[in-house]
This record gives sequence, C-alpha cells and structure tokens, in this order.
Amino acid sequence: MAITSLFLLTLSLALASKPHVSVSSSIGGLLHDQGIRAAYWPSFTGYPASSINTSYFSHIYYAFVLPSPTTYALDITPDDVEKLLEFANASSSWNPRSKTVLSIGGGGGGALPGIFSQMASQPYSRATFINSTIKVARDYGFDGVDLDWEFPSNESDMSNLGLLFNEWREALEHEANVTKRVRLVLTSAVYYASNISFNSGPRSYPIQAISQYVDWISPMCFDYHGSWENFTGLHSALYDPNTNLSTDFGIGSWIQGGVPPEKIVMGLPLYGPTWSLENPNINTVGAPTTGTGPGSGLLVYSQVIDFNRDNNATIVFDT
Repeated sequence: MAITSLFLLTLSLALASKPHVSVSSSIGGLLHDQGIRAAYWPSFTGYPASSINTSYFSHIYYAFVLPSPTTYALDITPDDVEKLLEFANASSSWNPRSKTVLSIGGGGGGALPGIFSQMASQPYSRATFINSTIKVARDYGFDGVDLDWEFPSNESDMSNLGLLFNEWREALEHEANVTKRVRLVLTSAVYYASNISFNSGPRSYPIQAISQYVDWISPMCFDYHGSWENFTGLHSALYDPNTNLSTDFGIGSWIQGGVPPEKIVMGLPLYGPTWSLENPNINTVGAPTTGTGPGSGLLVYSQVIDFNRDNNATIVFDT
C-alpha cells in the first residue's frame, strides 16, 4: 500500500529579494528599502484583500486580468470590476501602505500564450494593449503594471517581447510627464532561467530590453518537479548538484546574461507538490512514485499545515 509523501520548499507566495542585501533606491519614483518584498493576491480565491498583513510586503500584485483575444485591450468583466474595487478599497486602508501592481496574464496555458503572441506581433495591437493597461491601472489606483506571459514560444515572440517592453516603458514615461503623476512601474514574471528549451526549440529572453526598460523581473523559481514525473522532487530547490533545475542556476543565468542583479526579484512558491510512494520505506527525494498524493498532487501552504497536523507527519529538513 502506497503512502503519500509531501515535499515543500517555500518562504512566501511571491517575490523576495536576497535577505542579506539592504538597498535604498528609487524605481519609478517608488522608494523601497531592503529590496522588493511582494506577494500576489489571487482575486479568485475568496481571501479578503482587507486581510492582507502588509507589514510583510512592499508591493502587492493583483492577480489577474486578461487581454481580449480580439482587441487585445484588457477585458475587464463585471466580476473583475467587483474584485478590482474590493482591492482598491482595501489598499486605501492598509497600514502600512503597500504599493499595488496590476498583473496581467497568469499560468494555466490554454489560449493565453497565443493571445499574448498575437498582441505583441504588431505595433497597433501592442499600442492598444499598452494604453488599456495604463488606463485600468490609473482607474483603480495601481502603482504599476506587471506582465505574466507563460511563456513566449519562439525567438519571434522573444523579439516582440523586447519591442513591447520598449514601447510600454515609453508610454509610461509619456503618461507620467503629461499627467504630472509618478510613473507606473513596469515589471514582469519570467521563466526561472534566461533561456527556455522546452517546446518549440531553444529561445532567449530579450536581455537588453529587460535591462533597459523593465523595473524588475521576477523569475518563477518553482515547479522544477511535480506530479508529471514518477519520482519525488524539490519543486523550488535552491541547489541541485545533478541538473540545472535549481534557483541557483536560474538566477545565475539572468545575471550572467546581463540583467543587473538589483533588477531581479526571486519568485518563491507557497504550495507544495504531493505524490503517492511506490514503496513507503523509500521516501527520500527522488523516491519512485505511483501517482499524486493529497490535493490531486498539490497543496497550498495552509493545507500543508493541516496535513502535517492531522496526520502527525514527520517533517524532515534537507541540509
């Protein structure tokens, strides 16, 4: 009989700068000390935005809004309006005040990567998209905008992504100059490494455009392993002596590629994958598995706490 095995390596759902680095700089007029400490607020979970403990965070990302598949402007539905207003009202009463960023896109696959690809391929569609992001961000009181395109599928997409960042930054600068308001920051969630090799062949992010036009990127340093494999694995491993599936390798690739370290904000998960073990007595990292464990292969942090408590689980620390 198989038993479940849970591996969790997590600090926070989101973006955490190196804890030993203390910086004080102004990006887009937004002063931040001790780096960027941010989290995504998933608007679809029911967790009240007013309950966010902002003492932990310099920035809160609203997740997510989507572009229209036909016009490429942001498609703000009635449900979106309700959630955006909740977020805006909550943020006005946060103490301490965290900056807010409107995140566009998200994971899950489907048609979204293709919509981003089509949007970024033409000047007119890029302009429509960019202008709508600025309007929605201003209408709901955001301090910045974030692109979560998972993932550009070829070198043409990567080249167009560079053009998008260039034109987006120019539009943000222009809007700020015209309105005399603080410029909206421009950020982007990206693959954990600066090069992508799965599907469609190898391709590289537009490093120069990112370095020049984006305020910071957030490499997604998670999902290295999961239920699609037949063995257990650390899905956000800091180091891996055997493969390049590690945060050390990923962040290093961005720095070696030329992105300034101060523009890299490491993304961390607040969930863990689960498996059913082939042999209960073989339960280390890399142990053979027969399928998923609790939560259909995934538990969020609060569920991990409940699982460990309810099952009197033994917690093992991997030095």
